[in-house]
Amino acid sequence: MSEPTQGLHANAERWPKALFAVALAFSIFQIATAAFPLISTQVLRAVHVGMLLLVVYLCYPFRGQHRPWQPLAWLLGLAGMATAVYQWYFEGDLIQRSGELTSTDLVLGLVLIGLVFEAARRVMGIALPIICALFLAYGLLGQYLPGDLAHRGYGLDQLVNQLAFGTEGLYGTPTYVSATYIYLFILFGAFLEQAGMIRLFTDFAMGLFGHRSGGPAKVSVFSSALMGTITGSGVANVVTTGQFTIPLMKRFGYSPAFAGGVEATSSMGSQLMPPVMGAVAFIMAETINVPYAEVAKAALIPALLYFGSVYWMVHLEARRSQLHGLPRDQCPSAWAALRQRWFLLIPLLVLVALLFSGRTPLYSGMVGLALTAIVILGSAIILRANQGWLRAAFWIALGLLCSGFFRMGIGVILLVIAALALACWFVQGGRATLRACVMALAEGARHAVPVGIACALVGVIIGVISLTGLATTFAGYILDLGRDNLFLSLLLTMLTCLVLGMGIPTIPNYIITSSIAAPALLELGVPLIVSHMFVFYFGILADLTPPVALACFAAAPIAKEKGLLISVWAVRIALAGFVVPFMAVYDPALMMQGDSITATLYMLLKAILAVALWGCASIGHLTAPMPWWERLLALIAGICLILALPISDELGFALGAAVLGWHSWRHRPAVRQAL
Repeated sequence: MSEPTQGLHANAERWPKALFAVALAFSIFQIATAAFPLISTQVLRAVHVGMLLLVVYLCYPFRGQHRPWQPLAWLLGLAGMATAVYQWYFEGDLIQRSGELTSTDLVLGLVLIGLVFEAARRVMGIALPIICALFLAYGLLGQYLPGDLAHRGYGLDQLVNQLAFGTEGLYGTPTYVSATYIYLFILFGAFLEQAGMIRLFTDFAMGLFGHRSGGPAKVSVFSSALMGTITGSGVANVVTTGQFTIPLMKRFGYSPAFAGGVEATSSMGSQLMPPVMGAVAFIMAETINVPYAEVAKAALIPALLYFGSVYWMVHLEARRSQLHGLPRDQCPSAWAALRQRWFLLIPLLVLVALLFSGRTPLYSGMVGLALTAIVILGSAIILRANQGWLRAAFWIALGLLCSGFFRMGIGVILLVIAALALACWFVQGGRATLRACVMALAEGARHAVPVGIACALVGVIIGVISLTGLATTFAGYILDLGRDNLFLSLLLTMLTCLVLGMGIPTIPNYIITSSIAAPALLELGVPLIVSHMFVFYFGILADLTPPVALACFAAAPIAKEKGLLISVWAVRIALAGFVVPFMAVYDPALMMQGDSITATLYMLLKAILAVALWGCASIGHLTAPMPWWERLLALIAGICLILALPISDELGFALGAAVLGWHSWRHRPAVRQAL
């Protein structure tokens, strides 16, 4: 625990005391309301947004990098909290006069909307506020538009009531999910990071792949996939693991653009990997009213295909450029890393088991968070104890505790945590662990800000769409197009996701496109969960596509290369990510939608072969360089495997086997050497 706690203690010195206290109070409030739901969900959402606004205005300046001017920061932050207190104190009155706002209601509603817009601008830039402002303008002025886009007209008071006092605006489903599931899972990831989970993942990946051909790039792919199981934040993943992997890849011969592209592609793919999935999984489950396990099940095979394709592209590029890995003696032992920190996997495994056993994300998140605290505090005690019997007793007790979580009340669990915290106070080095846990609570609040503010602001779009029926109009255009050609409808939806993704995070991108486009795909016969996964995937890939490519520009200063060049490589490396969603629409068995295991295995085989062929066509290398005609045939074979037309599968299998067989026969010595 010494390394992470030292780093955290250094961070603690940079936290202003007042901001630290606010962040800590925010996390304690979220945990308390999750454990003891004593307030209504409307009040919970309002206080969540109010606390977010307070943290944002204390943290983020109006412009530039300087600290906000504190008197104004406190004024704006407390104004945001005042809107929450108003909702709490006058909850009954607001319900009784629903739809009939007083002048005070109207003023406070306008203040709340303005504060959320400005907070989002400070946190995420101008792109998302502009998009939401256009929807807001449509709600106010849409009656003057021509044709089907016109609506009947709504007054300012109706719009404010919809956005600031209902459950389909700023306090809509995304905010509710942010205030419950997402916050707990962010805290869960923050605690594991402080305990050294990132070091465990990096060392484990280095031990497994560091010495192989193209080892540094493979370490990037594997460690990012592991990181996605606890964080799911793509851009944060780039700047976390990229600080280590990008310079390592460059040192061993990869070009800066390729190194940055590998890291950006791998890190964005972390949002596809269950269980966290960038928090979108929880919003999706709540939106379409299905168990979380169904969302994770649908995401699993495409996520594995995505990372498998990235790994394959990295391997082929390493073979083409004759890049070797690290010397084995310079790589840490994967199993030694696992032996030292294996206990950190216990909360993650229990969390996954609970989610897939049918437990709610809220319950699973609470148990995972509590178990993480117990493991961190308990390990801080026993790792400093020389008595073997004490270690054995702790792990036995922990096993009994895990088995009894289902029957144990939250009060008993909190007593266990309190007892361990008290014991840490009297153990040498234990106080550093306690400081790390406290800092994890504060850091969790800071990590929750971008997600929470995005969820609140996109409520403007959801509220306007719900009030005006805009989604029905847009869906009608897609339906008219799709009746003649489903592929064109999918292409239009994909382009919508990619364009919206230029400058806005994955969560608001998913919420917007799922509100507008997913219902149309459902009407065209695409299964509900597949249609939502389709827009989710392309929302992620928007961070890799030029000209904006947020993940690639985050990797640019580390790689010391232009973000646009990194983006070009990222699109090539993530080729499978652009195709797998289309395959799933035409055959949902790829997302395990259906009862036929045989159909799922067949689709998996097709997808693996298609990915292998596209990799060869893109890199131009297999066991030896491929001439242009081999690359062209490999590309055609891969396309045939996804067309879902009569005999296209047979043609794809035959052509792919012919290309791979001919190439292997022509380069028999190289094949024998590779084997």
